[in-house]
Amino acid sequence: MAQTLSSALAWWARMRPTQPAVILGGDRLTYGEYKAWSDRVAAMLEADGLQAGDRVAICSTNSLAYCALVMGVIRAGGIVNPVNFRFTAREIRELCETTQPRFTFAAPEFEANVQAAGLVSRSMAQVEELRTGGVLVPLHDPQPDAPVVIIATSGSTAKPKGVVYTNRSMTAYAACWALEETSSSPGARVISLAPLNTSAGFVQLIHYTTQGCTVYMEPSFVPEAILQLLQDEKINCFGAVPTFFEAIARCPGFGEADLSAIRLATAGGARVSRQLLDIWKAKGVTIRQIYGQTEVGGNVTMMPEHLAMEEPEKCGWGNIFMEVRVLRPDGSACEPGEAGEIVMRSPGMMTGYWRNEEETAKAIRDGWLWSGDIGTMDERGLLTFVDRLKDLIISGGLNISAAEIERVVCEFDGVDEALAIAAPDPKFGETPFIIYHGAAEVDVAALIAHCNANLSNYKVPRYVVYSAEPLPRLATGKLSKPAVRERYADAHQQLERVR
Repeated sequence: MAQTLSSALAWWARMRPTQPAVILGGDRLTYGEYKAWSDRVAAMLEADGLQAGDRVAICSTNSLAYCALVMGVIRAGGIVNPVNFRFTAREIRELCETTQPRFTFAAPEFEANVQAAGLVSRSMAQVEELRTGGVLVPLHDPQPDAPVVIIATSGSTAKPKGVVYTNRSMTAYAACWALEETSSSPGARVISLAPLNTSAGFVQLIHYTTQGCTVYMEPSFVPEAILQLLQDEKINCFGAVPTFFEAIARCPGFGEADLSAIRLATAGGARVSRQLLDIWKAKGVTIRQIYGQTEVGGNVTMMPEHLAMEEPEKCGWGNIFMEVRVLRPDGSACEPGEAGEIVMRSPGMMTGYWRNEEETAKAIRDGWLWSGDIGTMDERGLLTFVDRLKDLIISGGLNISAAEIERVVCEFDGVDEALAIAAPDPKFGETPFIIYHGAAEVDVAALIAHCNANLSNYKVPRYVVYSAEPLPRLATGKLSKPAVRERYADAHQQLERVR
């Protein structure tokens, strides 16, 4: 069982059996309970015919049962296939056409969607029932290089790709950060806000429990509740998008709050303003910029604490075993300050995209992951994120594929061509904005209803513009998104937001 997630859980169950591993809504799951519960789940799956390498889809909000199911699947040799609970039946079907899960578990409120996608759902109640019981020892012997999860990532393509992590890559990622960042040492108290179906949520659960921490999972982001939790539970580590830090800072009582237990605060997904840095620094907390990507296993850089306040636009250099470069298209290194593509390599990197050799070959070249992001490096090797080559809209920290939105909009009768861009949003940072062309204007309410039926709520365009002229194109014939961005840069200010 060597370098596996199961062996890490077994270790902490032996060393710290009564320490809480995961806390959600006041319900606590100790390391001893976590291992025993997940072993019972693994034994159930084996008895039901799960074979090594079989995929198990899970469509649910965060719960302790979800955590036990994740580790149970991995212990039995299966591959976790998290399904975004916001997905429509169509999106679930498209995701699972590629992964072909052997079993699918769904929370009651999502069973209808899962079944509409053509999948046979099993109830999460089956997992809940195994929380107590006798000691069971699963038969499967987990192997370090066995895949353990397929994380869906929007990327720049219309359909999501599946990022594959193994036992070795996930334990190596945790070990890298443990060597460099002692704030997440065994026993540290950590808040995790992301859903387990995202790379952030899944990696945080695995990362921190592999290190023997206590993970506080919150079902939703309520700023006042998070501020109270930071104080009451003396949280040591907290990471979020900048808008979450801003919302907490606006809470009544923030000025008097005791946040002295926080040893690590990280922000990613958007740039941190000087004002926000100063507000939290006055409370003794240094927000440190990070940069990473699902394909590289999570975060690959983190701004050193002693430099974070000096240069807030930068996001650090690579970890002890994580390397970052900025290269020209021909593969040569950029000069300091010269913009190029960010490339990375890390022990925590994906092995590839699930059953997609072509996209894997594009992303991983000579052992380096080409991110599709543009950045610069200074003379010291500090990275600054500049822009995205990949056409993503990031709303509330969630990646949205513009191509996916465009595909759905173009299916609507009367739309000949469409481009999706990001419009500024005070709450979520960015929100989708669609510009379409056709013979005549379409019924916007009907178009949005079509989008609501085929896209998750956070992907639905909130601004819609009709262009009587065909959309601008490049010399190659492709639609020119830069020209559209420039033309409609401030258009959202004159438009009514679609509800």
